[in-house]
Amino acid sequence: MADDRLIVAMDVPNAVAGLELADQLGDSVSFYKIGLGMLTGGGLALANELKQERGKRIFLDMKLFDIGATVEAAVRGLAQFDLDFLTVHGDPHVVQAAKEGAAGSNLKILAVTVLTSLDRADLDECLIRAGDISDLVTERAGRAFAAGADGVIASPHEARAIRTLPEADGRLIVTPGVRPAGADLGDQKRVATPANAIADGVDHIVVGRPIWKAPSPKAAAETILSEMLSPQASAPNH
Repeated sequence: MADDRLIVAMDVPNAVAGLELADQLGDSVSFYKIGLGMLTGGGLALANELKQERGKRIFLDMKLFDIGATVEAAVRGLAQFDLDFLTVHGDPHVVQAAKEGAAGSNLKILAVTVLTSLDRADLDECLIRAGDISDLVTERAGRAFAAGADGVIASPHEARAIRTLPEADGRLIVTPGVRPAGADLGDQKRVATPANAIADGVDHIVVGRPIWKAPSPKAAAETILSEMLSPQASAPNH
């Protein structure tokens, strides 16, 4: 049984490329993320194929944000596809509406705190209030949990602080911005290695380009899985 703590981001152009990647990875990966960029390339069809025909778990990364009624309706529609995770922005009214839309299903609602591609300068440009980015992420996580979120999306740099929140008990922390040692950071600015992320209390790590751009995606995934099981993953070292 594959270790479902590793979620592979299918940031490929379309469903055909996604199925080819799944074929290459085979039984080594059991959990896939399908994001907004794939939506017009057959993303929902790919999600259904992987879930219903291949028995994979699916994380639909839509980062929904709208008025409550619209979010609730969107989530209710998505919940019928029997998927596993769905992201929404972590504003309390959005989280509450999403939970109402997911009622009666097994779909877990994950709240986005602050995108891992953003740093403090980016937040200043967006007129986000002043303050240390880790503190803002932790506060947003707490508010999202209070609104009913099943988990949060946060960078590895904030995972340890979020895990200490009383509200985080029994909730998920899912972490993008994870890169194997020596890998290109791409557009991520707040990153950690797979072992460090697991050691800091993360439940699932999301890895895309270091796997699907590798000469052998399966070998790259297996290297990450091995690192997640290493002694370094059992305790923080930074």
